[in-house]
Amino acid sequence: MDRTEVKETAYPTTLRAQFRRHLPQYLVGTLTLAVFQLAMNRIDWQSKAAIDRVFGPDPATAWKPAAVMLALALGAFLARVASRWFMFNAGRDAEYELRHELLRKLHQLGSAFYRKMPAGEIMSRSTSDLQQVRMLLGFGVLNLANVLFAFASALQVMLRVHPGLALACLLNLPLVTVISRSVSRGLYLRMRDNQAALGRMSDVLQANLAGVRVVRSFALEDRERERFEAENRAYLDASLALARLRGSLAPTIGAVASIGILVFFWYGSTLLLRGPEHGGISQGAFFAFWSAFARMTWPMIAVGFALSVVQRGRAGFARLRDVFDAEPEVVDGPRPAPARVEGELSVEHLSFRYGARAVLDDVTFRVAPGQSLAIVGRTGSGKSTLAMLLARLLPTPPGAVRIDGVDVCELPLQAVRAVLGYAQQDAFLFSTTVSRNIGFALDDAESGPAQARVREAAREAQVLEEAALLPEGFDTVVGERGVQLSGGQKQRIALARALVWEPTILILDDPLSAVDAKTEGAILDAIERQAARRTVLLVTHRVAAAARCDRIVVLDEGKVVEQGTHDELVEAGGIYAAFAEEQKMASELEELDAAPEVVAS
Repeated sequence: MDRTEVKETAYPTTLRAQFRRHLPQYLVGTLTLAVFQLAMNRIDWQSKAAIDRVFGPDPATAWKPAAVMLALALGAFLARVASRWFMFNAGRDAEYELRHELLRKLHQLGSAFYRKMPAGEIMSRSTSDLQQVRMLLGFGVLNLANVLFAFASALQVMLRVHPGLALACLLNLPLVTVISRSVSRGLYLRMRDNQAALGRMSDVLQANLAGVRVVRSFALEDRERERFEAENRAYLDASLALARLRGSLAPTIGAVASIGILVFFWYGSTLLLRGPEHGGISQGAFFAFWSAFARMTWPMIAVGFALSVVQRGRAGFARLRDVFDAEPEVVDGPRPAPARVEGELSVEHLSFRYGARAVLDDVTFRVAPGQSLAIVGRTGSGKSTLAMLLARLLPTPPGAVRIDGVDVCELPLQAVRAVLGYAQQDAFLFSTTVSRNIGFALDDAESGPAQARVREAAREAQVLEEAALLPEGFDTVVGERGVQLSGGQKQRIALARALVWEPTILILDDPLSAVDAKTEGAILDAIERQAARRTVLLVTHRVAAAARCDRIVVLDEGKVVEQGTHDELVEAGGIYAAFAEEQKMASELEELDAAPEVVAS
């Protein structure tokens, strides 16, 4: 199986870097915006010329500036479309790249991060917040650039027509600036609160969907609806608070801008009545000034909306930074991936703590290539933690775990996980078909050879017949986290997924906890066949499973208390021997309970 490392493009994860990365698109979009506003400026002047000719001595020549206006309008239309094409695409490209980096970062982060940030909150940031960032880098940038060019384009016409009238119409501009700045901070804070409320609501919904069976089994539907209603109400209140502030911005700025319109019609009409010969303006100049001023008034109103988009984008990106800035617990090592791995696994003086609690203490053992080793211990002895440390799903202490004599902390994560297959105790299934769950590690799970491998792995894991009897066979969708399946079926499908991977070292974390004795025996036969081809480490609490392995390591309170073969440990009379006796007695009692009652005649 080809497991060569795939080199992926790394994209920048800051707003400034994303802007620089797509600068060519922004420059072309800005240039086309400038062309659009220049065309609108020339249309204003051509309209002045056309109207002055209509009211002048030679009205028949008015068609010439009108024809120029038509050509300019066509050019303005094309430039306007082009500006949106380049600007909006830049925003969408940035959204795509940030989403790519977000997923890659989430793959790198460990359990400590996911304990602090629940799945619903992550989904909110990956969708709604990222959408706000896209709006900022697309629509927001376009509108801010358009406002600047519109002001420059319109102001040139207004000042040349009549500087005094232009000054009078723009006396309210400082007030618009003050209002925009005062509202801007409130928009940022309320948008951040709104997105946080959405994240909490999404988390409650996601938890209820994943645990729908648990909710129903305890008849807690009413309580969970009340909990969701509380978060939904909090989100509604936050959304309404944001909507009230955002909705009041445009009308407020529009009302202030309308003062300039009143000034124009009062003062401008006076200048129009005077006429050019008495220091006034012509009919054409009056229309051109009004056209330019209208183009300036709309950006004055739109600047409030643009600021809203910018602040919403900033708030969304601030929440994304919580993910981008998180430090992964497990990182790549500096050494290149080895060309070949034999499968020797050695653990030397491995200790690990969860905070102040010691989980593993000075654990040491070795598994030769092609051998099998069982890790046995009571619940809470550190077996599963050890398995995750070997798979580098937790921060493995440097120098404690080696593959073929090489410290796993020195190797790239992908190289370690490419040769080490791990079937976890808590079987997780994706919300897709049985076939795709088993063939998850395959490049093309739907191809003929892949399907043959999927069914062979299912047969080895003793789930082939049950999968075939599902409503749509292997094409049956298992539901959210495999909710349509039993615990034993999920566990065996997860085991089949690990077998399909065909790793050099196979780690199985208690793959038999949810199966019956008959199925257990068949799976153990399959594990023995796997051990003949690769190194196998079996984490289990069942003596019957451990007895089939070449060697056994017994953990107790995080320490290795016994090592040896099954026979050696039974003869030693220690903890393992006590396990064997307990489980033998339990098995005999089960057989007695299952036996038919003998009724005396």
